[in-house]
Amino acid sequence: MSAFYIQAFPQATPASKFPPCVSDYFQLDAFLTPEERSIRKKVREFAETEIAPIIVKYWERAEFPFELVPKLANLKVSGATIKGYGCPGLSILGSALALAEVARVDASCSTFLLVHTCLAMLTISMCGSEDQKTKYLPSLARLDTISCWALTEPNFGSDASSLNTTATKVEGGWKLNGQKRWIGNSTFADILVVFARNTTTNQINGFILKKGTPGLRVTKIENKIGLRCVQNGDILLKGVFVANEDRLPGIDSFQDTSKVLAVSRVIVSWQPIGIAMGVYDICHRYLQERKQFGVSLNSFQISQEKFARMLGNIQAMNLMGWRLCKLYDDGKMTPGHASLTKAWNTLKAREVVSLGRELLGGNGILTDFLVAKAFCDLEPIYSYEGTYEVNSLVTGREVTGIASFKAPPARKQLTAKL
Repeated sequence: MSAFYIQAFPQATPASKFPPCVSDYFQLDAFLTPEERSIRKKVREFAETEIAPIIVKYWERAEFPFELVPKLANLKVSGATIKGYGCPGLSILGSALALAEVARVDASCSTFLLVHTCLAMLTISMCGSEDQKTKYLPSLARLDTISCWALTEPNFGSDASSLNTTATKVEGGWKLNGQKRWIGNSTFADILVVFARNTTTNQINGFILKKGTPGLRVTKIENKIGLRCVQNGDILLKGVFVANEDRLPGIDSFQDTSKVLAVSRVIVSWQPIGIAMGVYDICHRYLQERKQFGVSLNSFQISQEKFARMLGNIQAMNLMGWRLCKLYDDGKMTPGHASLTKAWNTLKAREVVSLGRELLGGNGILTDFLVAKAFCDLEPIYSYEGTYEVNSLVTGREVTGIASFKAPPARKQLTAKL
């Protein structure tokens, strides 16, 4: 925001000076351990003081704020729940809170950490050899090196298990051929965790690739309206050689990949919580400061009704996310639990940001007041790590015992005729 705008039109305080959190109406902090409260406080202060003042200029230019990487490293949350190898060994709830607090101020930075920590690093931790963990995780935990996670393909998004990137065994290693799409962090990642179909077994295997490997090309996806700081890329693999030592031994099928996704989906379900909290906090301050018809906007009945709806959604989202983490800790979480929470939280967050957009009127379409940016940033989160519909079907399969992802044979035959 320009100095002229602030001085000439001081309608309300911009998001570059972030407001205090006022959305914990049901006092969620009472459910947290002292360590989890400490993590939340530390990350919240960092996001408000380091991210908020600078992030809009990067978002509008669709650039990643590399100046924040050393500061993010100092937070010591990279690696999240991983124990050892220089990682913090946080609880699943502590990790979720950290990502939510970053998302409260900026969802792009939260997604950067999510991809790096809860997908790529977690895959190496869960599915890698001891040598791979020792070799890669310490520098990734320090953010000296950055990682990405390449599963999605141009023709296989929700149907990821049908991917057709291939891995062919050759002397000393593997040759990879294919394409990947929408891969966050990929344009600058040092380490790429890539999934491909073993041409011998026809099963999905995982591999660790390094930036600059011959035959590997990454192109930035342009013109996004959401998560604009996240550098999503198209990856082209043409005869990329991967040594035997960089094949992940714990990935022999898509079921192994799904185990990683089940954990990461717990964390993803907290991103909409953070986004909704930030929007509520901004709206709460804005409506106190902004006046129309001689009174502050928060004195109108219609504003207060919208506040109550937003606040109710945030409490429900928080409690659902908290319960999911406890189910995970107790070993009782199912894929349906994680999928329902992610689907439902993104749905309710959509309502929160939509109401926030209404409350801010014309200023609700300016990035200066967060809500417009948050409105756009939530859209890709609604779709990634399983769309709302696919996650709903994962839960539906659990409660009915019937998988309904693919069309029945009769419908397939009709489509083929058309």
